[in-house]
Amino acid sequence: MSKEEFYMHRCLEIAKNGICNVAPNPMVGCVIVCNDVIIGEGYHAKYGEAHAEVNAINSVKNKELLKQSRLYVNLEPCAHYGKTPPCADLIIENKIPEVIIGCVDSFSEVSGKGINKLKNAGCKVDVGILEKESRELNKRFFTFQEKKRPYIILKWAQTLDGFIDIKREANAALKPNWITNENLKMLVHKWRTEEQAIMVGTNTALLDNPSLNAREWFGKSPLRIVIDRDLSIPLTYNLFNQQIATIVFTEKQVKSKENITYIAINFAENVIEQILTHLYEIKIQSLIVEGGSYLLKSFIDKYLWDEARFFIGNKCFNNGIAAPTIKGSLFTDELINGERLLVYKSVNNNL
Repeated sequence: MSKEEFYMHRCLEIAKNGICNVAPNPMVGCVIVCNDVIIGEGYHAKYGEAHAEVNAINSVKNKELLKQSRLYVNLEPCAHYGKTPPCADLIIENKIPEVIIGCVDSFSEVSGKGINKLKNAGCKVDVGILEKESRELNKRFFTFQEKKRPYIILKWAQTLDGFIDIKREANAALKPNWITNENLKMLVHKWRTEEQAIMVGTNTALLDNPSLNAREWFGKSPLRIVIDRDLSIPLTYNLFNQQIATIVFTEKQVKSKENITYIAINFAENVIEQILTHLYEIKIQSLIVEGGSYLLKSFIDKYLWDEARFFIGNKCFNNGIAAPTIKGSLFTDELINGERLLVYKSVNNNL
């Protein structure tokens, strides 16, 4: 491993600390090195607050050392005024002579402008150190910027014989039909805090009465999204408790109320595309789709997914609702608390 890769790995490591709090911004870490010694580092901790470069520069005790230092950052420094001033300007003001960047920012307000500004000011700039890893870290951000939709994660649990549920009657007890052990709830709820939105279809809402929150983990619960064409889900259900912001996609014209927004769409064509367009417009960069079978298949059939995470529990139903069939690149296959977790990446996710 080269020195450049070593310090860029450190940028990526500390950038991950912002995963639950920086969206719709990307995760960024910054390391400042003088004579092969790290003299400062920082990361973007929260949306609207200081960027990684600012925190790293502020952490350097002897600012005179900046004039003979290298600044490493996993994403191109911004060159525009947003919630905070341009980081490229701060680097120039502190006369840092060399900047090493993981990857270019594809956000239109930045995309190459930060690099050009640094070069025009006389900085030596090197781009592409651990570029693949840098883009993987911010897969949500890059998918949003380049594909104009959220990064989509499909999630379900299935039995050993390939079912995600038994066939339940409409008057069945309102509760999920658990396939995996409840110890995995914590992991699933941790995943929820890492994404901006979570979606279910009408049948899942009616049969499971889910809360779709992150009660088993510390962090913010995602925006709840439910598709309810005919508004058949009773308002007494957990999704409508107004504790978490919720969007209902329906064909009805309904007035929104506190924490519940009704969006009327045309169910005769391209339902999923309409929903994703709306989520893009309100800057939702990531979405977990938790079912049911029809909804999951709708995303799979249109190749509108980036990652699929599913557990295989130690149960057999012999009959029921078949689990989705996924085609992609196997990314993870591991045992967690005695249950098997598989993660696939879409072959169409060519970031």
